Amino acid sequence: MAKFALTLVIIGALNWLLVGLFEWDLVSALLGGDSHRESSGLSRVIYTIVGLCGIYCVRFYADDRRAVR
Repeated sequence: MAKFALTLVIIGALNWLLVGLFEWDLVSALLGGDSHRESSGLSRVIYTIVGLCGIYCVRFYADDRRAVR
């Protein structure tokens, strides 16, 4: 269950990375919504940071010493 939750968190973070860098919402594009999202400069910076943190979290899959299993 923890790996499933980690996967969803990473997918969400990568989606915010796409919003931050390209103003493009992958989840909305896949599910039929409006995929273009206009954001302020500061919010795009925050979205990008959240996305980069999601990329960092991928390493938790391989680290068996962590609580995530």
